[in-house]
Formats: sequence, structure tokens, C-alpha cells
Amino acid sequence: MNEANYSEVSEFVFLGLSVYRPTQYFLFAFSTISYATIFLGNFSVFLTVVFDTHLHSPMYFLLANLSFVDLCFSTTTVPKLIYDLYSSHNTISFQGCIFQMFILHVLGGCEMVLLVAMAWDRYVAICKPLHYLTIMSPRMCILLLIGAWIIGLIHSVAQLAFVVHLPFCGSNEIDSFYCDLPRFIKLACIDTYRMEFLVTADSGLISVTTFFLLIVSYIFILFTVWKQSLGSLYKALSTLSAHISVVVLFFVPCIFVYIWPFPNVPVDKFLAILDFMITPILNPAIYTLRNKDMKVSMRRLSKQLLRRKSVC
Repeated sequence: MNEANYSEVSEFVFLGLSVYRPTQYFLFAFSTISYATIFLGNFSVFLTVVFDTHLHSPMYFLLANLSFVDLCFSTTTVPKLIYDLYSSHNTISFQGCIFQMFILHVLGGCEMVLLVAMAWDRYVAICKPLHYLTIMSPRMCILLLIGAWIIGLIHSVAQLAFVVHLPFCGSNEIDSFYCDLPRFIKLACIDTYRMEFLVTADSGLISVTTFFLLIVSYIFILFTVWKQSLGSLYKALSTLSAHISVVVLFFVPCIFVYIWPFPNVPVDKFLAILDFMITPILNPAIYTLRNKDMKVSMRRLSKQLLRRKSVC
């Protein structure tokens, strides 16, 4: 096959979640409401932490960055899905597809590291309270944030380095609502078995390793608290159970996609809804609405904004 044929595919067509118009109307409404909730929730958390000096602490610093990453993560796919459901124009350019995958893997890798950093923050706060401010210093927080973005960038570059120069000359239909890397690779004109293995090993390794570290850290925290008092264990379990739920909802779809990258039944694209629409809603809800300081700060910030508006 000559190289001329390799450049025939200039855009990809998303098959989406359903071909039935009534289902598409439902998905359009669901996606629009979900994204509006994601935007308002995560943007509110980010602004509250930035502008309220009472929340300038390591835990809220990491939380604000998690909200920012969640908002960007959803923005990379959900607005495009909403537009496609509304217009039935389910296409994306080759360059746009590569860019979307690059951003998704940067943000996904970054969020995984941020979740580990937040678990580490809770471990230090509960198990080493007297050394908390020394260990979780502003310098340490900045280093954790920089490390999260660097690891996300390295992970994304490592993934796309395998696929960016693949030849595409046949079908250009992606059976999903976004540029899913395993399905993208499947469209190539060459034998991609080794590439599939490398991509699966890379993403699967970082997902499983991070998930394992998080679960172990939470178990270690609960064990440490249990040795102190049974009452403290119940309190810690009540707090961490919500965190663990978010972690499971985020990682299970990731692990599923890369352990079974090409299932005959396309369950993975529906599981992706958890990552793009459900988890970004749960993060601000679980990490903030159950937090007294955050609720007080949000009310304070809202009152300040209303006062300024009335003065103007």
C-alpha cells in the first residue's frame, strides 16, 4: 500500500452513544444539565478557595486544583458531545482528535497524582498532626502540583508517541462519543498488536498502580486511627468512605478500558460517562458540601458579591 493512501483519512466520525433520536434527546438534556452542574460546582470551589484566605491551606489548595482539572477534563469532551447530539454533526478532524487525546491523558494523569497527593495530605493530617504544617508546607504543595502536571504530560506524550504517525486509510468511524485511544488505534491500516500492548501497559500500569496506592493509603489511615480509638475510626470511616467512592468511580472505567481495550460489547463508552459527567459532579459535592468550612466560605463569598453588585 502506498503512502498516498495513508493520508486519505482527514477526519473521524463519532458513532456516539445511540442512533435513536429519542435517546439522543434524553442524552442531550442529561449532558447539558450535567455539564452546567459540573461547571458551576467546580468553578465555585476554585473561586472560593482562591479568594477566601481562610481556605489557604494544603487540603483546599489541592482541592481547588482537583476542581480545575475536573472542569477541564469534562470541557474537553462534554461540550462537543452536546453539540453533536444537537446538530448530528458527529465529526472531528484528525488534528482535533489527536489534540483531544493529548489533553485527556495529560488531565487524567494529573488527576490521578492529585488524588494520591490528597490521600497523602489526609494521612499526614490524621497520623502526624503535629508535623502537618511542616510536612505539607507551601513549597511541598507547589512541588506536588508541578509533579502532577509533569507526570500527566509525560504519560500523555508516551501514549501519543506510539500512535501519532499511524497510517489511516480505511474506516474513519470511532464507536464512541470522543477520541478513545484504543478505538483510535484499531482504525490504523497496519498490524497494531504491539502498539495496543504498549498503550495498554502504559495506561493500565499508571491506573492500577495509582488505584492500589490510594486504597492502601486509606487502609493504612483507618488502621492507624483504629489503634487510637474506636470512635475515631467510625468518624474517619465516614469521611473516607466518600473519598473512596469517588476514587472507585474514577478508576474503574479507566482500568476497564485498558484491561479489555476492544470489547465486543461497547460497555466502555458508557462507563466513560462516569469519568466525564458523574465523577466531576461528585467531587465538589463530596469534598465540599459535606465540609463546614467550605460551605461557610461559599456563603461569605456570595454575600460579598451581592454587596458589590448592589453598590454598583
